[in-house]
Amino acid sequence: MQKDQVERYNAAGFHVFSIDYRLAPETRLTAIAEDILDALQWLQSHASAELGVEPSSIGVVGHSAGGYLALLAGAREPKLRAVVSFYGYGDILAVWATGASSHYLQKPLVPRTLADQLITGEVLTEASVQQRFGLYLYHRQQGTWVQEVTGLDPAWDLAELEALCPVEAVTAQYPPTLLLHGEQDNDVPCTESVRMAERLEHMGVAHTLITLPGEDHLFDMQKDKENVRHVLDKEIDFLRGHLL
Repeated sequence: MQKDQVERYNAAGFHVFSIDYRLAPETRLTAIAEDILDALQWLQSHASAELGVEPSSIGVVGHSAGGYLALLAGAREPKLRAVVSFYGYGDILAVWATGASSHYLQKPLVPRTLADQLITGEVLTEASVQQRFGLYLYHRQQGTWVQEVTGLDPAWDLAELEALCPVEAVTAQYPPTLLLHGEQDNDVPCTESVRMAERLEHMGVAHTLITLPGEDHLFDMQKDKENVRHVLDKEIDFLRGHLL
């Protein structure tokens, strides 16, 4: 998490904990989800004694893959009070995830030999952006990203993959949720947040969906833009309403 993001949350009255989790594909997605839950449970059990922070209410905020993990945590950790997903996704079985990306196919093709070299075979909790993106790009071009990060095949392991889809796991007890997405997102389609909002609505879960016309992935990095500042203010208002 960038320093200015931490400062923004701190100024609004929040303590911030950035969770390190093992990275895919060296670690499979089911284990990564367990890392998130373990960290949240540690906060609930130990933050007061070890950090001097009383976690009376905990929310999760994530961006892109982190947004997905935040949404998944909302389905698996009943004590969460709020979920914020910046351009996250609820369905890893949708065509955008399981098929070759037309957007990424416009970029130079990554050869399989290079992609294989980018996998270390060791457990990682951090890696260079270039290394991760090269690997991600290869599998989005090939339409094999889901198989690579889960170790599962959509053709044969449907039940296991559905269990990793937040949109399939929403119940009436799901935490209040804020979904933020650029309408021109070329990486994760905006329809992922729209579908998640529809599912939350169907289950009677408090939620807000904000889409930004003309904005792409990582729109929140453009903090000089008025529409982005407006959305970030809305996020703080949402968190204050549910955590403070």
